[in-house]
Amino acid sequence: MAVVTESSLKKMLSKYKYRDLTVREITNVISPYKDLKPVMDAYVFNDGSTKDLMSLTGTVPVSYRGNTYNIPVCLWLLDVYPYNPPICFVKPTSAMMIKTGKHVDANGKIYLPYLHEWKHPQSDLYGLIQVMVVVFGEEPPVFSRPQVQSSYPPYQPTGPPNTSYMPGMPAGVSSYPSGHSANPSGYPSYPYPGGNSYPTASTAQNYNAQTPVTTVGPSRDGTIGEDTIRASLISAVSDKLRWRMKEEMDRAQAELNALKRTEEDLKTGHQKLEQMVSRLDQEVTEVDRNIDLLKKKDEELSSALEKMTSQSENNDIDDVIVPTAPLYKQILNLYAEENAIEDTIFYLGEALRRGVIDLEVFLKHVRLLSCKQFQLRALMQKARKTAGLSDLY
Repeated sequence: MAVVTESSLKKMLSKYKYRDLTVREITNVISPYKDLKPVMDAYVFNDGSTKDLMSLTGTVPVSYRGNTYNIPVCLWLLDVYPYNPPICFVKPTSAMMIKTGKHVDANGKIYLPYLHEWKHPQSDLYGLIQVMVVVFGEEPPVFSRPQVQSSYPPYQPTGPPNTSYMPGMPAGVSSYPSGHSANPSGYPSYPYPGGNSYPTASTAQNYNAQTPVTTVGPSRDGTIGEDTIRASLISAVSDKLRWRMKEEMDRAQAELNALKRTEEDLKTGHQKLEQMVSRLDQEVTEVDRNIDLLKKKDEELSSALEKMTSQSENNDIDDVIVPTAPLYKQILNLYAEENAIEDTIFYLGEALRRGVIDLEVFLKHVRLLSCKQFQLRALMQKARKTAGLSDLY
């Protein structure tokens, strides 16, 4: 097949919403995984509708028990990729059978947590294929179709063939499930490159195709005895029940693990809620205590305000200020008297200006008041110095 170029990819993906992102991821994948080829084909949805979508079809190398196997896969990219995860299938060849498990169903569809939790740009095609390699390395999705060879000598049947069983295989079990072709996904077949042979039924985990234990071989007349048929039926039913039981146990274990994680999350949330409730109770208690304290202070301020209001109405303003020592009282009186003289001289000047008194009377009173004011200031300076106060003038 010719090498796919970026321009040809863009042409094929012309109807894709995020064409450039899709082309970039496809280019990053087909470079290391050269067996994966981009193909435009019709995809059939569950409701029967079809749509032309890009698919990466080919094989990915998987290491299993020391050997490397090429696992055939098909990755369908929706037209809104990479914001929606790819739809992935295993595509077995005619020599393979699908091994169903928790990651692959009977139709070959792949289920992975990586696909379930897909989120661009953290998730991409390269990371998806790496996850597939790891998961399929632990549990291969396909195994070689068992080759049944009859050890009995051929004989000429005397009647119509009995198709209810096959020699060497459990009755009712065919070499491939009825109604399924070698390609259960319904996509066009693709020639995959050769590699190591795929794990046989005896090496695939959880699926052991055992040859029925026969207690009695074919009778001398060329027919198979009832004991052989019974043993084949018992072996087939036993294998099927064992597989179903393992599947149910795995599903129950997964549900139990999910419930345990949910229980742990609920316990953690419960502890956080208890801590929050305890902290809120402490804050409510502290707020109540502060409210009580504020009420008490408000009552004290209200009573003090009422007391001051009643005292201001009944007391003389001169009795409100009471010095703590006689010396301070003397300084206060001297200061008040000196300021009174200052006011008297001012009003004498106003009286002279308005002509109420003449100049001679004004000068006489100013002379006497100035002399008195000088004496008061000198005495006040001495008193302040004795009290250890700074100079006022």
